[in-house]
Order: sequence, then C-alpha cells, then structure tokens
Amino acid sequence: MSADIPFDRSFELPPETVEEVVPGVRRLLANNPGPFTFKGTVSYIVGRGQVAIVDPGPLDETHVAALLDAVRGETVTHIFVTHTHRDHSPAVAPIKAATGALVLAEGPHRPARALHVGEAPRMDASNDTEFRPDRTLADGDVVTGAGWTIEAVATPGHTANHMAFALREADLLFSGDHVMAWSTPVVAPPDGAMSDYMASLQKLARRSEPIYLPGHGGMVREAPQFVQHYIEHRQGREVAILRRLAKGEADIPTLVRAIYIGLDPRLVRAAGLSVLAHLEDLVARGLVATDGEPSIQGRYRVAR
Repeated sequence: MSADIPFDRSFELPPETVEEVVPGVRRLLANNPGPFTFKGTVSYIVGRGQVAIVDPGPLDETHVAALLDAVRGETVTHIFVTHTHRDHSPAVAPIKAATGALVLAEGPHRPARALHVGEAPRMDASNDTEFRPDRTLADGDVVTGAGWTIEAVATPGHTANHMAFALREADLLFSGDHVMAWSTPVVAPPDGAMSDYMASLQKLARRSEPIYLPGHGGMVREAPQFVQHYIEHRQGREVAILRRLAKGEADIPTLVRAIYIGLDPRLVRAAGLSVLAHLEDLVARGLVATDGEPSIQGRYRVAR
C-alpha cells in the first residue's frame, strides 16, 4: 500500500528576491530555513497595482521590509493566511500596520479536538496564538480584487484552521503546508488531526487545479496525481503501524523505530506526533485499542 512520493527538492530562490513564479503571482523567500521549513517560508503577491499577499511569513524585519519594498507604489488590499504557525502569520501585524490591508483567514489558532486532562497544545512554541483575522472565511467563500478571484478551500489537518486558496485566473492553488513538493507536513495532535488531514487530501484530489504554490519549497506540478501519492503514502503508514501492532503491543517510540528508517534525529519528536495522529484515527475507527485516551505515552494494540 505504501507509495514513494515523487518529491521535488529543487528550489534555488535566494532569500528576499522577488520572482514572478507564474503570470500575475510573485514570490519571496524568508530566510528561515530549518527541518520543518526547508529553505524558508514563501510569501506570495497576487496581482498588480492593487494586490493581495498570501502568508506574510515570520516576524522577521528583513522579510517584512523586502515584502513592503516589493509592493512599493502598489496598494495591498488583502492579506490571506493559510494557517497560524509562527513561520506563516506573525508578519501580518507589521504588513497590516504599513498597508491597512484586510486580513482574511479561517480563524484564530485552536486545537483540532478537546484537550485531554493536563494536556496543552503540542507544538505550542510554533503556534501564533495572538493572530486574529479581520474577517473569517468559510469553505467556498470567494474574495475578489483587481484582476484576481480567490476561493477559500478549507483544508484542516496540519492545523485545525488550515485553509488553501484557489486563484481562479491562474487555475492554481496556494496550498500552504497541506501539500508541498519537497516533503509531507507534520500532523501533530491536538493542533492537527489525521482524520481531518486525510479528508482534506481527498477533497483536494477531487479538484482540478494542476499547480499548487506551497508555503515551503517550489511548485507542485500535476497536483491531483501528486495528492494521490500523498494519500497512498499515509495509507501505507497506517498499514505499517497495524503490521507492527499485529506482532504485539507497542509504544510510540517503538513504532517510530519500526516505521521511520534512517530518520533525521531532529525529526524524531515530530514523527512520534504523526504516529500519534494515525493512532488517534485508528482508535476512533475501532482498529486499534489503548487504555484511556490515545496519548504520546500510551501503549497500543490491535483491537480484538
């Protein structure tokens, strides 16, 4: 069931350099590389004259200045935010202060499910809990600007408030962290949920946009087929978990060692949280059992 995703890790855009990636869309790369951000966060400028910015990025003075310089002489009317991780939304405040643009997103940061006793949002250090949009968007809402039309596409999973944005004139989708050419995203409970994530992938697989512009790395081409590879990859992870549990009860570190061969040590914690997300989904579906609520410390077995 497992499938190799045809990743494309070629991405040579220098930080803070404006590049027209497709007609009518420019991009800039923030200089915040890392194991979860690849070369850094990509911000997009849509249109000419009266423009929208998608994902202003981290609170980095150099990136904010480069974004404002890129739109000098133009009017920023809208700011769209795919989700509220600190590498995507904190630059909204200074960009809004400088431009007066309307900020649009699905909503503020929140967990994907009710917190268990004694539990806090897992990736708390990476969450922008201060973010508040001027206007919340619902799935299917359409926003128009000068020469552009953007449809909100709710894609919860990586975070509960993750939203992609379809640019109709260019037949492309700003996919945030939900689908990226270079890697799969972390799905970490309680901020993310695997059941939501898989449902969002199925939803995107039914859409027709051939190109995605993600929050990190380069363009996703033949996007519907690429999304199908993502789906098969996650289904393969699920099969691997069930196969290991068929040999006997196990905890999450044991499952990570069995499933993720040659894993970058910096990603071990994130892998454990992704396994927990799969286990939460498998427990909810009655395929796996554990004592009490699924937790990072729990032990898991095949449900009889």
